[in-house]
Amino acid sequence: MTEFFALDLEQQMATVTAVARAALSRWPGSFEELSLVKYRENAVFRLRDGHGEQFALRVHRNGYHTDAELASELQWMSLLAESSIDVPAVIPAMDGSLFVKATALGVSEPLQVDMMTWLDGEQLGSIETGFSSSLDELSELYHQVGRLAARLHNHAAAWQLPDSFARHAWDAQGLLGPNPFWGQFRDLPHLAAHLPLIEDACRKAQQDLHSLGQSGEIYGLIHADLVPENILRFGSRLMLIDFDDAGFGWHMFELATALFWHTDRPYYRTVHDALLAGYRSTRALSESQWQHLPLFLYLRSITYLSWVRTRSETETARELTPILVEKACLLASDYLGRVPN
Repeated sequence: MTEFFALDLEQQMATVTAVARAALSRWPGSFEELSLVKYRENAVFRLRDGHGEQFALRVHRNGYHTDAELASELQWMSLLAESSIDVPAVIPAMDGSLFVKATALGVSEPLQVDMMTWLDGEQLGSIETGFSSSLDELSELYHQVGRLAARLHNHAAAWQLPDSFARHAWDAQGLLGPNPFWGQFRDLPHLAAHLPLIEDACRKAQQDLHSLGQSGEIYGLIHADLVPENILRFGSRLMLIDFDDAGFGWHMFELATALFWHTDRPYYRTVHDALLAGYRSTRALSESQWQHLPLFLYLRSITYLSWVRTRSETETARELTPILVEKACLLASDYLGRVPN
């Protein structure tokens, strides 16, 4: 796919749109008004059928998930939808498969494509601009986010995973090992001057994760991307989208992800307290677990450094890199109990 990423942004979007159109014939019915609404990790399209029903079509980034891993993601989403948790319902192709593969000129390998119901709703906010809601409204929203996270964890804990289930792990190896899941963050050029601090925090994190262990009370299947863009509000309902990063990890990593982009905002304490209260209203979370929040905020920060390092060809990565390096250093200092430089 090297030649694909050598294309400029407009050419890339035209290419993934051609892949989406090629895949549509694999689903029953006729579709119209195909429009690209998001192009970051995957390309997400909005489309409508002849009856006015709306759907989301995802064209996946090449090589991010194996076929077995994508099938497992879609299987979990289907079960969540059946359990009355507000997530998109998966729309099987005509042959019953949960996703198909399609290609187009300029794509050397077929790409995975899946379809889901479209959820109408407004994103809670954005990682760039935060929120415009009042503190009372934010408190209520993040109390709901906490409850939603707890419901996901309860569902995963009660589910007997099939033998074929395959997903990545946000464990010590996936976060800090020689080959982290999102790639090596240590060789990010912007990080070079800060590596002593980062390495000190990584060594402490390895020790703390080993001490924590991976019992079912604190570790399991998680969404792993509870950022504001992935939580939709429709009236009093909150709906969760984008399970692309879902895998096995600590429940505190989930909650740290929900808080990460708010840590430097004036309303941070409001969402922090509301998230905790909402989670505890639905699932137990000990004070000793919650005290590990600085650890998991730091770990979340280095995963984002990995993301921008391995996706440096994207405009998003170029814009976010200096912001994420600064946040990682601040969170490392906080975790280690040091005064930031």
